[in-house]
Amino acid sequence: MPAPDDPQWERALINKMAAEFLRDQRRSRRWGIVFRIGILLYLLLLVGAYYADGFGDSLKAVEEHTALIDIDGIIAPDSDASADRVVTALRKAFEADHAKGIILRINSPGGSPVQSGYINDEIRRLRGEYPDKPVYAVASDICASGAYYVAVATDAIYVDKATLIGSIGVRLDSFGFQRAIDELGIQRRLLTAGEHKGILDPFLPLSDWDTAYVQGLLDKLHGQFIQAVKDGRGERLTGGDEVFSGLFWTGEESVALGLSDGLGSSSYVAREVIGVEDIVEYSAKQDLIERLSDRLGASFASTLARVTGLDAAPALR
Repeated sequence: MPAPDDPQWERALINKMAAEFLRDQRRSRRWGIVFRIGILLYLLLLVGAYYADGFGDSLKAVEEHTALIDIDGIIAPDSDASADRVVTALRKAFEADHAKGIILRINSPGGSPVQSGYINDEIRRLRGEYPDKPVYAVASDICASGAYYVAVATDAIYVDKATLIGSIGVRLDSFGFQRAIDELGIQRRLLTAGEHKGILDPFLPLSDWDTAYVQGLLDKLHGQFIQAVKDGRGERLTGGDEVFSGLFWTGEESVALGLSDGLGSSSYVAREVIGVEDIVEYSAKQDLIERLSDRLGASFASTLARVTGLDAAPALR
């Protein structure tokens, strides 16, 4: 600090403060650069780890192996379990010369009947085109409804004794807000062209005609589901009509009902059934950028659709 009796002490003090400020700025700038470099290195490590896993699988794919495809979560157009992603992985696995068998590892409560139907159809087509390459379903925690629709297209289904499996049925979810808006004094304004265009509107009463019509649609979808199960399981089904009631069972019970063929994990099926213990994953998953953009962009739209009831489509779950 300058001496108080110095006639230039004010200027000296200002110069001292300015110098300290500049040093602090330089120090902050250096730490900012270090921080940005650290973030960049972290992101590079994440990307490297993501692609290194796939690179390791590609190296193993030049030897005999069992192909593994995950069906995880809701089966829907915008999910990792969408028909596009699953079918793409299936085609690669069936076409791979060194893949001696395929495992569909399923952990899903179901989802879209259309998406499930696409996957079922493609499995059956590929099995016909590649008759010497078996494909098995292995259910982990849950294989219900649309997920079971997919599983029945395979050569055999394996489960854990505690797996929840079945739920052969169709449901449609919606809400009714008519009484709420009446009590709040809210006037509903809906203009349509077409006598039944406003069917299932959550702010309008559900008429007997609406109920009968929608129930008929659900019954038709249920019939398609039942037929797919019968086509896939055939004489292995030993249960009665309760099998198609929408109920679900443990994996142990499902073997007795003919809904599945035995107990076993993915590694068990690869080793003991297919005969090739080495497993290579073929799942077609979103990359890091797709995951971030999809979650940020779709979350708001999905929430809005559920609140307004605009996502009320039949679901196999």
